[in-house]
Formats: sequence, structure tokens, C-alpha cells
Amino acid sequence: MKIIKTLSILIFTSLLIACGHSTDVVESGTYQGTISEVEADKNEIYVKTDDGKTLELYFTEETQLMQNGKMAEFSILKENQNVEVEVEKVGKRLDPISVKVLK
Repeated sequence: MKIIKTLSILIFTSLLIACGHSTDVVESGTYQGTISEVEADKNEIYVKTDDGKTLELYFTEETQLMQNGKMAEFSILKENQNVEVEVEKVGKRLDPISVKVLK
């Protein structure tokens, strides 16, 4: 019984690690990078910065999304797009203030 319990804990922990994204928390500021994943149902993107960090960004109603100098809808975001993001660090969370799609 003890072995089954130990194996269950190991399997559960492995699944959590495998399913989760390894993300970084950076200081407030502006960063450039590439969208590595778009989760439309969560209004969330993952951005791999030019210095190798991965930012997890949940869009809010206040997040400004710009493309070609105009406001844009979340649906235009695709993997491998180059973006410039302005984020505010709030504790261990990053709030996206603006996301600009670069050419």
C-alpha cells in the first residue's frame, strides 16, 4: 500500500510538471520577443523574449493591442509573431499594459 501511495504521488507530480509552462517574472518594463503560444480561450499568450525568458501574459480589458498603429482584436495574434510588450510586475504576476505586433 505504501508503494502505491508513493507511486501515485510521483505520477501526479510528474503530470503537473509536464503540463505546466516554465515562465519567468521580470521587472516592469518593455520587452521584445516572439509569441510561442496563444491560448485564445483564456485570452493568454506566452512570449519568448530576445534574452530567452518566457512571459505568461493574460490580457485584461485594459490591455491595449496594436497592429500597424491601430487598435486590434486578440484574434489577430498567432504563434511566431514578433511583438513588443509593456508589462507591469504585480507581485509574481505580469500584467500586460500594451502589446504591439511588430512587422
